[in-house]
Amino acid sequence: MEPLFTEKMQHELDEINEKHRRDVIRTIEPYGIRKVSELSEMSDCERTKWFFWNLHENIEEIRKLEPALIGQVVRTQLTVSDGQSMWTENWGLEKRIELSCKWQLLLKDGTFQSEEAYSISEGWIDLFVGNHPPPHPVLQENQKGYLDSDSPLYPNQVFLYGWITEGVWQEIKQQLYNASANCHTDIFIRDNFLFPVKPGHNFVSGPAGSIGITNMEFRISSQPRLTSWMKQ
Repeated sequence: MEPLFTEKMQHELDEINEKHRRDVIRTIEPYGIRKVSELSEMSDCERTKWFFWNLHENIEEIRKLEPALIGQVVRTQLTVSDGQSMWTENWGLEKRIELSCKWQLLLKDGTFQSEEAYSISEGWIDLFVGNHPPPHPVLQENQKGYLDSDSPLYPNQVFLYGWITEGVWQEIKQQLYNASANCHTDIFIRDNFLFPVKPGHNFVSGPAGSIGITNMEFRISSQPRLTSWMKQ
């Protein structure tokens, strides 16, 4: 008896996915082929398209700029459900955090040893909290998430779907809900943890045109209040 899902069927599915990816990426090529020196003249949305195209089609060159993404968290929402999961038939406690953020793209110029930050699109970060990878989104082993856009103006807004462990959540939750104006949280994603979802990078998964993520950093920035003896 032949297996229900044969190698031939997998090959055909891979070809369909790759065709869909190429179709998506082709729509943003006019922005992607522009020079780095033109980034300052582009809109936030155009810079987002430039980044997505270059990571998919020009990865070796863009790696030289050590690109990093910074999600500046501006609003948070925690959802806790106690009952049947909407993703599986399992019952139990489920936590998800949604972070509204403003994204920035950080690029380095090795020639001049300089670093430049460019604002890109706004968006959301949706993270499952648990001690094991979630049933949704579907991720590969060791993958933490992926960047995507559900806008018809792809990629007009940037969305990150993924997961963090309960331990990480316990470390950051107090700072996330800190009302002090001197305290803020950023999600930092380094270039060597960003990979286009395409053939040859099968250790990451996600929708056509998305970018897989294998690690995330949470950066808590705060300015301590001056004590009375320091003010004197």
